[in-house]
Amino acid sequence: MKEVLLGSTGIRVNKNGFGALPIQRISMEEAAAILRKAFANGINFYDTARAYTDSEEKIGYALGDVREQIIIATKTMTTKVEEFWSQLETSLKNLRTEYIDIYQFHNPSFCPKPGDGSGLYEAMLEAKAKGMIRHIGITNHRLPVAIEAVESGLYETLQFPFNYLATEEEHKLVELCKQKGMGFISMKALSGGLITNSAAAYAYQAKYDHVIPIWGIQREKELDEFLSYAEQEPQLDEALLAVIEHDRKELGKDFCRGCGYCLPCAAGIDIPTCARMSLLIRRAPVTVYLNDSWKEKMRLIKKCTHCNHCKKHCPYGLDTPKLLSENWLDYQTFI
Repeated sequence: MKEVLLGSTGIRVNKNGFGALPIQRISMEEAAAILRKAFANGINFYDTARAYTDSEEKIGYALGDVREQIIIATKTMTTKVEEFWSQLETSLKNLRTEYIDIYQFHNPSFCPKPGDGSGLYEAMLEAKAKGMIRHIGITNHRLPVAIEAVESGLYETLQFPFNYLATEEEHKLVELCKQKGMGFISMKALSGGLITNSAAAYAYQAKYDHVIPIWGIQREKELDEFLSYAEQEPQLDEALLAVIEHDRKELGKDFCRGCGYCLPCAAGIDIPTCARMSLLIRRAPVTVYLNDSWKEKMRLIKKCTHCNHCKKHCPYGLDTPKLLSENWLDYQTFI
């Protein structure tokens, strides 16, 4: 399996990263079995977050006995110094470790800096001085905040959505990280499920020797898929390039990425799925989204109050209420 050097951290990890958000949806033992299999097959980078319910706890349970052989990245969404310390302590306890390899600010609306009045970056520095964390990172979905973080020189890693649907500006961000010696952790490598050809996604990520993609894994068959690519790497041949070109034309750039920062919805709408239903229903077996359960969820769109909470919180600046309305109209043509 190829290795990636995470910028100036000196950390070398295998090219396949384990995105541990999905394991919060399965049992402790199911998660442990998948995590142990991942480790046994060479995966040594695990990304989680305090916000991912029991994901940290499952990693600690499954991999606590091999702690020194893996790299753990986790995150805090807090904007308060007091919560910073309590969340860090909770993460350490859940992960059954004395230190976090990469501790990340989780999608902040601004770039924390020394002297900005929040005290957050100063807390990071103190935690690092105490040996509780080893490297300081940041994750984001907002391009201006991400660029500011890279240019600041304050962060050792950036985690940002990146895949073959990325815009020119997002590609420039990836290259900027390389120029600045900053580790780049690629989230949403499958664009929240819109990319259905994982071989094409893997081959595209492989083009960037300084990028580590984290694959959100919930099922053993998903893990097996990415492990097989590590053994026999897919090549960007004419067939896969044709897949990428087709997806770029079909999806364009004004689509919901499914990040979930629009939630909660006052009307109970599952916005990250409903706002891209037209795409999902054409890229997955129709029966997945045409059952009674999803029909009921889609009907909730009619209860949208146009409070614009989702629109204001979309890091991509999408007109989410409009997307929901368009997707509901399209969905009705299938039912």
